[in-house]
Amino acid sequence: MTQPSVAERAWSRYSPQQRWKHFAGLIVVALAVTWSVATLDVIWAWVWDAPLQIGDLFRRMVPPEFSNWRAISWALIETLNIATLATFVAVFVSLPIAYISAQNTTPNRFTLWLGRFILVSSRSVNTLIWALLFVAIFGPGVLAGIIAIMFRSLGFLGKLMGEAIEEIDRRPVEALEATGASRAKVILYAIVPQVVPTFFAVSILRWDINLRESTVLGLVGAGGIGVILQGAIDTLDWPTVATVLLAIIVLVIAGEAVAAWLRKKVI
Repeated sequence: MTQPSVAERAWSRYSPQQRWKHFAGLIVVALAVTWSVATLDVIWAWVWDAPLQIGDLFRRMVPPEFSNWRAISWALIETLNIATLATFVAVFVSLPIAYISAQNTTPNRFTLWLGRFILVSSRSVNTLIWALLFVAIFGPGVLAGIIAIMFRSLGFLGKLMGEAIEEIDRRPVEALEATGASRAKVILYAIVPQVVPTFFAVSILRWDINLRESTVLGLVGAGGIGVILQGAIDTLDWPTVATVLLAIIVLVIAGEAVAAWLRKKVI
């Protein structure tokens, strides 16, 4: 028998056919990106001038203006309250939605698709759009911001909680059902203990996300630190803009630290 040559013995991760498929995929992606850029109405002269404008804006922001720190501090507290209250309400409103959205707990097909429609609708609309809608309904202020954050959070919380319910171990449920336990007892003693860790993890994560999203609600009149930021931008008060941006960064970092601490303590 003849020994195979070195070229025949050389290992290759992909076959020639697979390499051609990968190459064709790259060509398709490159054409899609090129087409996307070509269809955008971009004023390229402004793009090339952006570094100079950034430098000029930075010089106008330095040094930050701290004379109105009391108003900024109160706006930060208001932002924190919006995120916390909205998360608290959304967590409990999302529980029945998650229950009817899970295939193994929903009463029937109608409730299944109703729950999933609510979850998709919530996630499909951006927080600022929800805020614009509720500002038109309730007027400017924190109430519109709280409801907007709450509606946006329903889809996130309900989807993850629903998936956690679908992944539970069915044996405790079947054992309780075999003893003739009521539906409420099955939920309380067989389902709830299995999803509690996910419940706390998802709730903390959503609060962390809501804290970030609540900082921009003021741009559409829904309360929070964004109100001061929008006012400073409108009046070209760039030192105050710098101060507000620094305050938002501090708030987000503090929120991240609190969320990490809560996860260690609770989960």
